[in-house]
Amino acid sequence: MISSIQEWFKNHLEADNTDSQHTIELATAVLLYEVMRADHKFDQLEQDSYRKQLETHFSLTGAELETLCQLSQSQADNAADYQQFTRVINDIYGLKEKRAVLDSLWTVAYADHELSPDEEYTIRKIADLLYIPHNQFIQSKLSVKPY
Repeated sequence: MISSIQEWFKNHLEADNTDSQHTIELATAVLLYEVMRADHKFDQLEQDSYRKQLETHFSLTGAELETLCQLSQSQADNAADYQQFTRVINDIYGLKEKRAVLDSLWTVAYADHELSPDEEYTIRKIADLLYIPHNQFIQSKLSVKPY
């Protein structure tokens, strides 16, 4: 079943100019999922935020969103590192788009109104792999942090 989902995404969502095995949608979804699971709690608020962030970034139907969520979980469970996903984002996105992804990572982490050290560590690691300057990392965190 997973292979059929992967094939569907490859056929429908992969950009024509890339031969990457991962799409920008899948790469972003996996990184968001990694933040969501970093504290080992799958709070409903975080799950809702995760889906909302994907809807904000990409134009997906309900079925496509559901498939992307399932595939991102599978890919995250089998991934050895984040680099295979951040590479896709680095190849396609500029700093402005990468900052939007970073903002989404913080939004998912803060969805339950609690930032765990594991969530912050995960976001810091991803930000480093996306070559986001530290001042942008801090600005993003402060812009999303609930008061």
